[in-house]
Amino acid sequence: MPVIGLFVLALIVWTIYWKGRALWHAARKGDLYWFIALLLINTAGILEILYIFRFSKKSLPKAEPVETKQN
Repeated sequence: MPVIGLFVLALIVWTIYWKGRALWHAARKGDLYWFIALLLINTAGILEILYIFRFSKKSLPKAEPVETKQN
């Protein structure tokens, strides 16, 4: 197999791994827009890596329970 063929194969494996991992993270967090973007945009793993290590860490503040008076 020529060198270019090995490079393409390595790039495909790299992309599939990171895309699958990022899609899994987005689905588990319920990030619909990120899931769609990651599914449709092919960036050879760059966007996927950024999502996993940069953007998926951010979350909205959790609402705290409100105490009510009971008579």
